[in-house]
Amino acid sequence: MAVPKGKISKARRNSRNSANFKASAPTLVECPHCHEKKQAHKVCPKCGMYDGKKVVETEKKTKKAE
Repeated sequence: MAVPKGKISKARRNSRNSANFKASAPTLVECPHCHEKKQAHKVCPKCGMYDGKKVVETEKKTKKAE
């Protein structure tokens, strides 16, 4: 039975495994309420809606009249 001659360091092991790992961009979907792009299964950062319900209160941007 084959037995390794020595311990393989974590750096050598991780550098070998890193060749198979590639980070991918998150999938974006359209919010059904405000039609902005958002991550799937997350609260919309613009309107605060999730699953047809308002779950996060968002600030409205208003113009100051001077």
